[in-house]
Amino acid sequence: MSKVTFIEPTGNAVDVDVADGWSLMQAATSNGVDGMEAECAGSCACATCHCYVESHEELLPAPAENELAMLDNVAAERRPNSRLACQIKMNDGLAGIVVRLPETQV
Repeated sequence: MSKVTFIEPTGNAVDVDVADGWSLMQAATSNGVDGMEAECAGSCACATCHCYVESHEELLPAPAENELAMLDNVAAERRPNSRLACQIKMNDGLAGIVVRLPETQV
């Protein structure tokens, strides 16, 4: 298990222990983190798990084409560090990652 810090839209920081292989979306939704809609339950079809990766970004694999296409549909501002949380799988190397959730997902 590795720690992830989610920063909710209100600025509240929530630390969550996440098992390797879980997506950041699964971690947020199963731990009641505010600001994560995840309407498609992780199938990369809705862009409602949009997040801003604020640390460890260089350790993430590049987004796949389907993720990039969905990021074109985010409700909040798309930034260079925008990702879909359903596409980021936790591993030991990402321990301590900080993820900020936007003010809106829809």
